[in-house]
Amino acid sequence: MPPFTVNPGRVDPYKAHRFRVLWDGRPVAGISRLSGLSRSTEVVLHRDGGDANALRKSPGLTRFEPITLERGITHDADFEAWANRVHAAGREMALGDFRKDIRIELMNEAGQIVLAWMVFRCWPSRYAPLPELDTGASMVAIETLVLEHEGWERDTAVQEPAEPRGAG
Repeated sequence: MPPFTVNPGRVDPYKAHRFRVLWDGRPVAGISRLSGLSRSTEVVLHRDGGDANALRKSPGLTRFEPITLERGITHDADFEAWANRVHAAGREMALGDFRKDIRIELMNEAGQIVLAWMVFRCWPSRYAPLPELDTGASMVAIETLVLEHEGWERDTAVQEPAEPRGAG
């Protein structure tokens, strides 16, 4: 079976630099780095009473790793506003609106969405509005938002689009 069902002539995998993150139904401006999705499941060891010398393995608790978003500092206050809601929730106990579902979309070189994931019940656990500053450095100032979440699933409604002629 070819690795690309709609584009059987394509042999190169998708690039990691074409993506976007959406929350509240709209793209989030300027995200330049996303840590990726990862989960791990504990291994529970046990023995059967009839076979005390053999170890059995079963799945246990599944953990979802936090997602880190980075972007160059601009006047867009989305990161700060969401982080402030969580900070205020800890003091005022208004816990109803600090979680969001987000969507991560991977695009091909033509800018078409080829894969997407929904990430559920996200909330900021860490916000860094300003990096270390250095007069000798020549780099972009980056703000960081770390999101805890309760899992993700691939959006199977997104199908591989036919690429324009000459793309590959």
